Amino acid sequence: MPYQLHYWPGIQGRGEFVRLALEAAGAPYVDVARGEASAGQGVPALLQCLQDASNTRPPFACPVLVDGKKVIAQTAAILLYLGPRLKLVGASETDRLWTHQIQLTIADAVDQAHNTHHPVGSSLYYEDQKPEAERAAKEFRSQRMPKFLGWLETVLARNPKGDRHLVGARLSYADLSLFQLVEGLRYAFPRASGRALKKTPRVLALHERVAQQRRVAAYLRSERRIPFNEDGIFRRYPELDG
Repeated sequence: MPYQLHYWPGIQGRGEFVRLALEAAGAPYVDVARGEASAGQGVPALLQCLQDASNTRPPFACPVLVDGKKVIAQTAAILLYLGPRLKLVGASETDRLWTHQIQLTIADAVDQAHNTHHPVGSSLYYEDQKPEAERAAKEFRSQRMPKFLGWLETVLARNPKGDRHLVGARLSYADLSLFQLVEGLRYAFPRASGRALKKTPRVLALHERVAQQRRVAAYLRSERRIPFNEDGIFRRYPELDG
């Protein structure tokens, strides 16, 4: 039975980190909200999943993964669950925890990238907080982005199995998430990310290797890959790129 992924249609968002894992592993899944209501899918099915009164452990927000009777929310928790099942994490507890730690740190970077254009409140329009956004973006460009990418560069350099992967000697969901982080930063901050990535060649090389992975490359060429846009986490506002 295919996995059910519940995430908002029209944006990559945090659901994209889960999509990349499913696609890279060749796992069957249904992107529920992008389906037809006549087939019991679409946004109504997503809302039903979020608002199901019979669920004693309700999710707070998307993404939500449904696997049989299991309902799992939060990107990092979903990937923690999928990792062993999709063979996208090492077999040892040490490797699994380390991969999860990397994923949580990438999630922090994603949140801070989002907060550059919505530093005051997510319920406000970008235009209502532009001065604060320009200040937040300057801090992110000059301090936070280089720090996150520098840490990932260090993780690669210190991997006992070599610098081709973040953990061990084979592809993990952390590698896929690094790819998506770099993609997002390049879209939102083409100038600033270009400068930062020049100082992190291992990160850039891993990004390129992931893009060339057979199933990932096919996914990126397909219509299943939603383009970046100004409704998602990573948004291109030239004035925020310095």
